[in-house]
Amino acid sequence: MTNNSCVRSWVEVSSDSLRRNVLTIREKVGESCSIIPMVKADAYGLGVESTLPILEACNPWGFGVATVEEGCHLRRIGVVKPVVVFSPIPYGLYEQALEANLTVTLSDLEALETLIATSNKLNITGYFQIEVDSGMGRAGFDWRTVSDWGKIVRVRSDQEDVSWSGTYTHFHSSDVDFDSSAKLQSERFLEAIENLNENAGMCHLCNSAAIFREPSMVAQGVRPGIFIYGGQVGSKGPLAEEVISLRARVVLVRNVPSNTTLGYGATYESTRQERWAVLGIGYGDGLPRRLGNRGHALLQGTRVPIIGRISMDTIVVNVTDLVGVEVGDVATLIGKDSEECITLDEMATLVETVSYEILTGLTSRLPRILV
Repeated sequence: MTNNSCVRSWVEVSSDSLRRNVLTIREKVGESCSIIPMVKADAYGLGVESTLPILEACNPWGFGVATVEEGCHLRRIGVVKPVVVFSPIPYGLYEQALEANLTVTLSDLEALETLIATSNKLNITGYFQIEVDSGMGRAGFDWRTVSDWGKIVRVRSDQEDVSWSGTYTHFHSSDVDFDSSAKLQSERFLEAIENLNENAGMCHLCNSAAIFREPSMVAQGVRPGIFIYGGQVGSKGPLAEEVISLRARVVLVRNVPSNTTLGYGATYESTRQERWAVLGIGYGDGLPRRLGNRGHALLQGTRVPIIGRISMDTIVVNVTDLVGVEVGDVATLIGKDSEECITLDEMATLVETVSYEILTGLTSRLPRILV
């Protein structure tokens, strides 16, 4: 995190809102449930090093990442709790994963044998979790063939120095189609777990949306993600507190006559004498290009339209109806300014994507500032 007094654009991260979202999860699932906050993609773009101490408010069991390098980074910055790599990894990275005491996810028997061979070579216990494919389709052991692979995993893990610490599945539509898809996936998962008897370790299947929909699905653990970071989880869940604000400074103010064209493709042309403010942010910072001629920024607590196409490094807003806009003023692309607010999900909906993509798309050129 850095001070924002001399930067052109930045992301503010509210530690209080982040903490309250985390505590909302803990309150919902109870003290006995293990929480595994997902901190992949640099804590969904917020900055993992700064968010980790705040996530400790929910007394997490461990943390979830997507890559071995992300897991190793957590170890380098002092994380000692379990770290689960929730995506399949190349076999060549198993040594690095075991040396960092990371828990790998297995989706097939070849991966299990690779883990065993690596564990024997290094003389290190290999921790793993099993993903059950109950409908997501991208990874995991097929729930329909659990009687085949389950027995092999059980026997091989008993024979070798590897430890089966958990079993989970991924919901594909729990935020929009919970009553049919998520319940069906849950039934498939529980059928697989019954077949595995007591060998499955900690069971977990709920993401952010599912946590708030069906208490009986909470099981032994949950994996909250987007709700922690301020994204909404469907109409049935509580509103997450907004965690980030995206700000940019006015770097130039121009008075232009009518019929002045603007930006690549000249997609905007002034219809009268207008006043334009150039903001120091663009798609090189992760601002979605589709906001051109459709999005807004907040200046002086007022919505002003983004005009012309988004450039890599700048955007232009029409401030003709505002008085006194000057170079150095701060505009808000996501967040509050006085009584006006542009939410993360509002921006995502406007550009026809999801809040996850907006957050993780904000590039490293934007400093993250804890407020």
